[in-house]
Amino acid sequence: MTSTSQPTTPGYRQLIWIICAIAPVVAASLLGGRATFSEIPTWYAGLTKPWFSPPNWVFGPVWTALYALMAFAFWRILRLPASTQGRGAAVIWFLVQIALNILWSFAFFAWHSPGSGLAVVVLMWLAIAATIGAFGKLDAVAAWCLAPYIVWVSFAAALNFAIWRLN
Repeated sequence: MTSTSQPTTPGYRQLIWIICAIAPVVAASLLGGRATFSEIPTWYAGLTKPWFSPPNWVFGPVWTALYALMAFAFWRILRLPASTQGRGAAVIWFLVQIALNILWSFAFFAWHSPGSGLAVVVLMWLAIAATIGAFGKLDAVAAWCLAPYIVWVSFAAALNFAIWRLN
């Protein structure tokens, strides 16, 4: 007789993959928010921004949706068997891009450096593109879940560039 609470049950494994998919995304949200929120009404408010800069309230809902899509996409990859060709590279690319996501918040907001933010966002864009490519070889849905993310980061890069040029 087997117990459903044993670590070898499929339900337990799925729970672990869900936690592993959500944890880096939540970390990015919390750490990025820590670097960002206090700077919005102070330092960021004093910057000259381009005409296409959205109102501040837009960023929260957009990032919430993007982070949810990222976690879902990552979960789809993590739940594949570890022996799946390309899974390891896909996981690494995801973790690289999420680390760069965190770093961008610190570079731009906490360090008050649009130039550093621009350098990081370019690297982040490249890492997201690599992640989409790696995910696409394994799971088309996971790859497409990251499409809005790369579009938003493209916009963020343009905004970052414009702020750097204007300030």
